[in-house]
Amino acid sequence: MPEYSMVPFGGGPAEWNAAISGIPGAHVLQTWEWAQVKAGFGWHTMPFLWRKLTANGIAEGDAVGAAMILRRSVLQRGFAKRLCLLYVPKGPLLDWSEAGLRSRVLEDLQSVARRAGAIHIKIDPDIEVGRGYPGQDVASEDEGGRAVAAELRLRNWRFSNDQVQFRNTVLIDLMATEQTLLERMKQKTRYNIRLAERKGVAVRLGGPDDIPMLYRMYAETSVRDGFVIRAREYYESLWRAFLQTPGDVNQPHAEALIAEVDGEVVASIVVFFFAGRASYLYGMSRAAHREKMPNHLLQWTAICRAKERGCASYDLWGAPDELDENDRMWGVYRFKEGLGGEVVRTLGAWDYPGSSTWYAVYTKLVPRVLDVMRARGRRQVREMMGGA
Repeated sequence: MPEYSMVPFGGGPAEWNAAISGIPGAHVLQTWEWAQVKAGFGWHTMPFLWRKLTANGIAEGDAVGAAMILRRSVLQRGFAKRLCLLYVPKGPLLDWSEAGLRSRVLEDLQSVARRAGAIHIKIDPDIEVGRGYPGQDVASEDEGGRAVAAELRLRNWRFSNDQVQFRNTVLIDLMATEQTLLERMKQKTRYNIRLAERKGVAVRLGGPDDIPMLYRMYAETSVRDGFVIRAREYYESLWRAFLQTPGDVNQPHAEALIAEVDGEVVASIVVFFFAGRASYLYGMSRAAHREKMPNHLLQWTAICRAKERGCASYDLWGAPDELDENDRMWGVYRFKEGLGGEVVRTLGAWDYPGSSTWYAVYTKLVPRVLDVMRARGRRQVREMMGGA
């Protein structure tokens, strides 16, 4: 059985992205650019790779695992300054079916958490545990994912009460022809795409100059639909980092697709591309011309562009945890389901406590702190929109 070694990464962005792009589960949230945006908002980046050991005990060859670890201090002064949180967004990356590699990576991450004195290290890799929702005719279970969950529990990892990313999503397989992709959609969805075209909805490619307008529309959407967003500076930094034409098509980048009616902007989506996957992470719209179905045409345009770029899948980013019509995401889920995607259930986020005592305290306080922060965020966005 091969042995593996964890090594700090000492290269630059292109080298990191190239190294992780060939690892199973490669995700845009593990890219160098995403980490650098987070670094501008209080996180310290810690990139690591795993390589096989040679007979001489030398780690070399292509990376077989990767983790862009983000570290953040809980407080900036006083005794608690040394307390920190570690997070591996949509990682670590590896072939989770390789038991020896899986064991090495988890052990190394646990050691990092203990050495750092972290309250916990959080991981949320895209490990599939099933497709469809239990009880549906199309539902299936993935025993590999269940095995990983069992090992995490044996190692004292805890299923996290703080699920930063969506546990479940809706994926569209782009390997089919465009005609087949249309046929997989709900009839009403196909009708709405054609309706948008007939009603004069036009889709154009946005750029960095559109970012202020995109944020304003995103803020308007959050107030109307009742969800919390971050500060303007965060989205401007993120979108500006990715809305650039890459020198290498294999490097991560994003596109803003903007829908207009008679030159008036009515809706937009921001889609990220990396390692053969397109991910729809942000959507925004105005109340004007909603009856012309611009969002349907935006999604179909994004699907076609992702397919043209050679992407194997289009991730619609987010689905309810359970098949429940009372879920706040039910309407969004029905829209995504209409596009012909398949629900993919994943393992979700898991925490390894670096300190059991501090972890117990932290997990009790976090829900209260988050409630306060969300209320403040809603108020700030409403004030900004009202002051326009």
